[in-house]
Parts: sequence; C-alpha cells; structure tokens
Amino acid sequence: MNLFSTLKRGFDILVSLSALLLIWPILAGIALAIRLGSKGPALFRQERAGKDGKPFVFYKFRTMKADADPFGPSPGSGRDPRLTKTGRILREYSLDELPQLFNILKGDMSLVGPRPLYLSQIFEWNERQKKRLLVRPGLTGLAQISGRAEITREEKLELDAQYVETASFLADVKIILATITQVLMRRGIYEKRYSQEEYTRSAKS
Repeated sequence: MNLFSTLKRGFDILVSLSALLLIWPILAGIALAIRLGSKGPALFRQERAGKDGKPFVFYKFRTMKADADPFGPSPGSGRDPRLTKTGRILREYSLDELPQLFNILKGDMSLVGPRPLYLSQIFEWNERQKKRLLVRPGLTGLAQISGRAEITREEKLELDAQYVETASFLADVKIILATITQVLMRRGIYEKRYSQEEYTRSAKS
C-alpha cells in the first residue's frame, strides 16, 4: 500500500467515524421519519460493484415506495410518483446518501471515488471505463462535481477514469469541498441517466 492509499484510508476512517458519532441522532430521526411516512424499511440495500469488481451491500435511506422496482430508472424530478414525501426532502439535500458512511467505515467505499454502479454494468464498459474498478467507489467523485445528473453516462465514466489516473490527497480534498458547495446549492439532484445516443435523440425531439 503506497503513502496516498494509506493517507486516503486513514482519512476515510477518521471522517466517517467522526461524522457517525456526531450525527447519529439525525440518522435515527431520518430513519423514524421514513418508517412513519411510508410502509417499508428505512434503509435501502442493494448489491453494487466495489474495488476490483467485488460485490458489496450498498446502503442508502429509502426515498421511494417499498414496491418500486429497485433496478428501475432513477427519478427524473421531485414529481416522480414513486418518491415518498420524506424521500423528496432527503434527495433535495442528498441526505439519503448518509448511510454510506457505514460503507466507508467498513472499507467497502471511500469518501471520494467513482460512484458504485450495478454489477451487471461492468460487462458494458470498455477497458478504459473499467479503470474505475481499480479504486474503492466513493460517496462523491470527480463526475459528481462536474455535472452530476446533467452529463451523460459516457462522460461520467470518462471522468471516473481520469480520477483514477490523477488521484491525489489534495484532489480528494478539493472534490469534497466542491461537493459541499454543490449539495448546499442543490445542483443536479435528479438523474437523467442519458447515454450519448439518448441525449442526442432527446435534443432532436
């Protein structure tokens, strides 16, 4: 393990543990609000691809109704009927992502890295895009501060590859600070999930 990897893992443990100890009453309050607002569990669990393609259980606060397709398209707006009332608020402020602090503490994820995607998507990527699997997936990443829901899937995968090629501790700190600004301004909340082909077709319609 090189110096950067050691610093990165140490920083992940320090920040995630400190945050969990500090905000556990907020996490408990959110979980209660979800359970009171709709039927179903407070946490959404799903298998995702981790470092080297190794599967892990990914955590989020549940924002959609319990009977919604877990592999369906992400909501395109706050008016999506699959969203619960509490879920809309959680998504607006990215609070649904907070349980991933447990993933970070466990070592499944990092504070910064490519967002964890479905295992099935690995087979759709070319060799360059698969570079994203060389590092732990992140709570936030270069793609998330470079457009988030407003850029195509291909653009996100390219940014993930660029992150892996140029990763440094200073770059991670800059991404974290930029993420805080983006969350406060509520930019790019709802995922368009366009591929380049879909984007071009949509622009012409």
